[in-house]
Amino acid sequence: MVDLSGVGIANVANVYHNLSTPAVFEQAIRRREGAVAHLGPLVVRTGQYTGRSAKDRFIVTEASSRYRIWWGEANQHFDPGDFERLKVRLLAYLQGKDLFVQDVYAGAHPRYRLPVRVITEKAWQAMFARVMFRHDWAPGDPESFRPGFTVIAAPEFRAIPEVDATRSEAFILVHLAERLVVIGGTSYAGEIKKSVFTVMNYLLPLQGVLSMHASANVGPAGDTAVFFGLSGTGKTTLSAEGGRALIGDDEHGWSDEGVFNFEGGCYAKLIRLNPEAEPEIYQTTRRFGTILENVVMDQATRRIDLNDASLTENTRGAYPVGHLPNVVREGRAGHPRHLIMLTADAFGVLPPVARLTPDQAMYHFMSGYTAKVAGTERGVTEPQATFSACFGAPFMPLHPSVYADLLGERLRRHGTTTWLVNTGWTGGPYGTGHRISIAYSRAVVRAVLSGALDAVEYDVDPVFGFRLPRSCPDVPAEVLDPARSWPDPREHRHAAERLARRFAANFTQFADQAPVAVSAAGPRAD
Repeated sequence: MVDLSGVGIANVANVYHNLSTPAVFEQAIRRREGAVAHLGPLVVRTGQYTGRSAKDRFIVTEASSRYRIWWGEANQHFDPGDFERLKVRLLAYLQGKDLFVQDVYAGAHPRYRLPVRVITEKAWQAMFARVMFRHDWAPGDPESFRPGFTVIAAPEFRAIPEVDATRSEAFILVHLAERLVVIGGTSYAGEIKKSVFTVMNYLLPLQGVLSMHASANVGPAGDTAVFFGLSGTGKTTLSAEGGRALIGDDEHGWSDEGVFNFEGGCYAKLIRLNPEAEPEIYQTTRRFGTILENVVMDQATRRIDLNDASLTENTRGAYPVGHLPNVVREGRAGHPRHLIMLTADAFGVLPPVARLTPDQAMYHFMSGYTAKVAGTERGVTEPQATFSACFGAPFMPLHPSVYADLLGERLRRHGTTTWLVNTGWTGGPYGTGHRISIAYSRAVVRAVLSGALDAVEYDVDPVFGFRLPRSCPDVPAEVLDPARSWPDPREHRHAAERLARRFAANFTQFADQAPVAVSAAGPRAD
């Protein structure tokens, strides 16, 4: 039996250590944690929590990290004494229980990978860890595995806020000095994935590696591309460009040797997934080894309904990256030739493609802009600007300037071209204009990656300062210039200046640590 005493776990019943996917699948079915859908995926429900509980995530305040963390809404303090008291209660709760342990790695690069031990009380969450992380050990390595970090997930253990100093019954607590994450009160498996991502985002920059909330792919000629983007911007769809192999769909590092994936699986949002538009992802929902979270299934026929949002809009599928037909199995590739920042601008201001200087790239990277539209959240009745630093603020424990400085250094050293691609609205704001055609967005990405935009003529945007191509294969000229797509170009200018002021107001939080040239690279409004 694997020794768990190092994290204080003792007096448990059975420990199922590194079960294969079929074996842990059988355990999940025997324990009635889920059901088998047509063609073999495991369907589970996560109960009350069907998404991340960002306000219940804390970082323990301790000497080794307290002056490095960018404390604020995303990175909340948690008292070390309260952590120890809650951990004692959690360890007592685990006594006498069956536990599932998976020893995995975060990171495809052997120098930078982090050995992670995931300990759960649910078989299906152990299967999730096995799917999402890497377990490509060398011969004999499993026996000598030494975890660099441990995650304990106990969804049935609920905190008592007035006793445990948590906000609710759910908690995600990261203790960097103890190299321990404890999760309770929530069954949403994404908390396991994103906790490990947070840890990687803390450790890797200290080793000179840029950690990125981004997808990445590589072309037949070995040209790598990286895609940043928040939810709803098309990151997964546009990185699945035909003929290019997927490195990973969500989390990567950029070292001195190139780009590497953190994971061994993908965690895709499935609601209303179109089998014709995204056939590769659709096929993963019909394969053994896939876990479907909160996807509605007909109990008689065992067929799933990807259009049914009665449980949540955030239906998810976790599947091995090998379920996709064209992937880089080793999870590594060279330095990116192109870097694409995706945004869904609901104000209809930004162009479908713009070329950025390195300073502009750092500015937009730190800003992490997209927009919410009416109907996406309660109380949202008109477009709202949304800024998430580094396109992943909830998972970035260090100051955004740390990541931006690493990005800028790499862009300059490797001559990587950077592009801003708007997949949002044109011809006016949401409600007046219309969404940019996915066909145009795909054409833009193809043109960027093929080099078709390298030699065309450019204009400079008068407000945002980036360069707009005058032509792009398969994209009409009036679409490339957003001002021309509006009925009145003056109204576009006014809307652009209003959005520019939002950018400027958001960037004030970074101004004290951002280089002067980066601050000056932002948009200007009269």
